[in-house]
Amino acid sequence: MQPPDPAYHLPALGPEAVARWFSAPDGVYVDGTLGGCGHARALLARLGPGSRLVGLDRDPDALAANRDLARDPRVRLVQGDFGDLPAVLARCGLGPVDGVLLDLGVSSHQLDEGARGFSFLRDGPLDMRMDPGAGPPASALVNRAPVAELARVIRAYGEEPRAGRVARAIDRARRRKPLETTGELARVVEEALGRRGAKHPATRTFQALRIAVNRELDALERFLGALDRVLAPGGRVVVISYHSLEDRLVKRALREAQPRCRCPARAPRCTCGTPGWLRPLERRVVRPGPDEIERNPRARSARLRAAERLPDPPPDGEPHGGTP
Repeated sequence: MQPPDPAYHLPALGPEAVARWFSAPDGVYVDGTLGGCGHARALLARLGPGSRLVGLDRDPDALAANRDLARDPRVRLVQGDFGDLPAVLARCGLGPVDGVLLDLGVSSHQLDEGARGFSFLRDGPLDMRMDPGAGPPASALVNRAPVAELARVIRAYGEEPRAGRVARAIDRARRRKPLETTGELARVVEEALGRRGAKHPATRTFQALRIAVNRELDALERFLGALDRVLAPGGRVVVISYHSLEDRLVKRALREAQPRCRCPARAPRCTCGTPGWLRPLERRVVRPGPDEIERNPRARSARLRAAERLPDPPPDGEPHGGTP
């Protein structure tokens, strides 16, 4: 098996993610954001011959770049959305799995390929779709959305405090001529906001448009809402996020699934209504260290959270193990 191409995507928090993702050598696993396949290949090196790995990605380029994995009998590559994971597993003939990993955001390949339209540093069509065949491109939103809606998207998904100013500047520009390239949009935003510090002023706007075009938060919410149907007892979920919107959703979902049962340990079943079904693997979020950030600056904002599914509740009449 060939190592992943670091030019495609250098995975963030690779060893940390794989150590938490792995739970059984012959288990069933899902990489819900295959990308450059760095995490998946590292996991496969630890798995036995009886294991299974579903490599899932919305981007057909990611599947094409890792087509050599299809020769591994343990691996199945699938184009799809991790928000639809229960349906994907059903199509693959699989039930609950032993581990799921999501590495959210965009890959280095997507950012570096100007034709994909994700980057304000490389001019290209204003597209931003992770699946180029699904839904309208970013240019449709930029050129057709009402100013108030455009400002809402940029404020909500980009956390841009001057979203209204950006939306009005886009509106003035598109009245003269539709915005068709990433370079045109980046210049409009820069002229509206000016330069302050090292971060490009269009960073938040591009993030907001990408999230809106790909309905990324909707997919994440659907994934988190289906975890109880996806994970087997003892199975693990690992999510690497890159901005506060994603991380807040993950943190809240994992916290709400934790046990808060206050019933006596010898009680036959939980009657307080808060038995929980997930336990966090760490109390604090995992972040990259300075050495990794030096090697891979794009990992600097990565945040990893992981949890393990608890055993199923005992049958009626057996103690459930609540508070002594």
